[in-house]
Amino acid sequence: MYKNYWKLTEKPFENTPDTRFIYYSSQHEESLYRLLYVVREGKGAGLLSGIFGCGKTLIGRTLLKELDKDEYRTAFISNPYLSYEELLMYIVYNLGGKDLPQKKTDVLVNVILERLGEILENNMRDGKKTVIIIDEAHVIKDRQVWEELRLILNFQAENKFLLTLLILGQPELKELIDTNKQFSQRIAVKCHLENLSEEDTTKYVLHRLSVSGRNEPVFTGEALRAIYEKSGGIPRRVNNICDLALFSGFGKEVALIGEEIIKDVARDIEG
Repeated sequence: MYKNYWKLTEKPFENTPDTRFIYYSSQHEESLYRLLYVVREGKGAGLLSGIFGCGKTLIGRTLLKELDKDEYRTAFISNPYLSYEELLMYIVYNLGGKDLPQKKTDVLVNVILERLGEILENNMRDGKKTVIIIDEAHVIKDRQVWEELRLILNFQAENKFLLTLLILGQPELKELIDTNKQFSQRIAVKCHLENLSEEDTTKYVLHRLSVSGRNEPVFTGEALRAIYEKSGGIPRRVNNICDLALFSGFGKEVALIGEEIIKDVARDIEG
């Protein structure tokens, strides 16, 4: 609705994991490089935790785009709130498993594990590496699920893992992992994301506008400071505030969005 008014090619502040919009703060860049190291060196497992809305899913999606499809076979699990049997079958399905049971009552763990093993071995013979990413992993509360996930790391050749498991989630994920010492010891790299600094928040806003075709100013300096103050530097909140601010500025037909508009829309969001 407001794209033409602000001379944008697309909406810049959608809360979707669109990798074109990723902003590489130092912590986001470091986390991505560390996880890529885990994958490319076949380290077994890696962990990325962070506050809600800080960009974990976006990093996971960006990592997938960095992987050569001729070299890697991947599964991205975005909703792991499942029983172990369902989660395991979902993983196998995403890795290309065929003729899987259609009913939960028909699922036999040993059969699904055997199918997973076949996929991993076939990938290895074909010179492919297998990567499994589990997003929102903090919702997994069943200790048995964590134990079984640890056990799939037992799929190994003589000198290497047959898969790499990356788990992403909110800060409590690290606590969940730390209570399972055997699983924790399998994790080669642990990364954590915090909210953006004020400087990075401003750069984040300008970056997303630039990707959307707008390099001229939209927000005043005071407005950018207010965006940081009202969002706490959390990207998801920044997006919400900026999106409504662009809409409000369009409705008011302003040339630049000032501090008052930011405070008004932030108040509306907070209720």
